[in-house]
Amino acid sequence: MAAFDLEEQEQLETLKAWWKRWGNAVMLGVALLLAATAGWRYWQYRTATQAEEAAAIYDRLTQAMEAKDTKLARDAGAMLIDKYAATPFAPRAALLLGKINHASRDDKSAVAQLEWAIAHTKEVAVKDLARLRLASVHLDGKRYDAAMAQLRSPHSEAFGARFDDLTGDVAMAEGKRAEARASYQAAWAKLEADNPYRSIVELKLDALGGPNK
Repeated sequence: MAAFDLEEQEQLETLKAWWKRWGNAVMLGVALLLAATAGWRYWQYRTATQAEEAAAIYDRLTQAMEAKDTKLARDAGAMLIDKYAATPFAPRAALLLGKINHASRDDKSAVAQLEWAIAHTKEVAVKDLARLRLASVHLDGKRYDAAMAQLRSPHSEAFGARFDDLTGDVAMAEGKRAEARASYQAAWAKLEADNPYRSIVELKLDALGGPNK
């Protein structure tokens, strides 16, 4: 029995010595782990909260656009870009603000917002739409090289026909009829027969004269 007591005493002394040497480090590690866990949970909560708030503001933006309340739409969009830039709603807001400002003939602001959307979105569709709208803004401003720079950027196949069609519009504006025809033909070929947009492209080909397809 005494032998067991001695063995337990030795183990206790060993544990005390180990704790004296490493106890502070263990406590620090536990504290850091608890802090990291709390931080992660707070980050998750804050991310979810921000997403909900941003969604509500974006809904306000779209309703304002439907009501043609430009001021309210601009205010809501500016708030999303300023305070909720990390959410997916901010680039979408920039996309809509670009449309509003282009319609108001404020191309400088439209270009800035569309470029912001391109730089900050993680959604391929939003990036493609922003590039198309930015190219249209440049086309209307007769900045043909800038328009083509956007249209030649990588884009998804889903928007391939739209990129080809707008490329044709830029070529037509520059008086390059052969290049315009080739772009319209490429757009026409990518569109399904029941796609209403196909008839628009076909009209452009008809206007150029000669065989369409």
